[in-house]
Amino acid sequence: MTTFGFVRHGVTAWNKEKRAQGSSDIPLDEEGIEMAARVAKRLSSEQWDIICTSPQLRAKQTAEMIAERLPNLPFHSDSRLREVGGGLIEGTTEAERIAKWGESWRELDLGTEPFEEVIARGVDFLEEMKAKYPGKRILVVSHGGFIWRLLGVLIPEREFEKNLQNTSVTVVEVQEDVNLCHLYNCTKHLSSFSRRLPPP
Repeated sequence: MTTFGFVRHGVTAWNKEKRAQGSSDIPLDEEGIEMAARVAKRLSSEQWDIICTSPQLRAKQTAEMIAERLPNLPFHSDSRLREVGGGLIEGTTEAERIAKWGESWRELDLGTEPFEEVIARGVDFLEEMKAKYPGKRILVVSHGGFIWRLLGVLIPEREFEKNLQNTSVTVVEVQEDVNLCHLYNCTKHLSSFSRRLPPP
């Protein structure tokens, strides 16, 4: 078995404005950097063997802060871990999308990356990691939309809530028969945050 720890990146200005990010390269804001520092501190007390990250800035910044706390681990950037491409909706809010395309904008072809393509690259990454690092514990720093879709394939018998929190930790044990989710959307490292966290 191989264990994957999925970490969503810290918060960004676009997260707070509820703008679709997708493939747009948005950095962490000040609060996002603090959140990344907190999850890095949390993970430093756990056993992990390798860190893999999406190359997008918000994820890479989060992963680099984790790597500072786990300095002896191999660190890899992998484009297969990027967020779901949002096409024409990137940079827009829900209100802006309705104003531009109407209430039924989700039914239109606006260039969003197809579900099948997202899953194909995600599963390809997982299979490669399982082959290269059998029995290891692999941290994957990525994005909410990507992680949520991949979890639906890894644990099809469970319905996961869609909104993964920023810097949440989800742990899945990938086995030959049935995969096990030991932890989902956990943000205990943010419990003492003095400011109210924004929605995902």
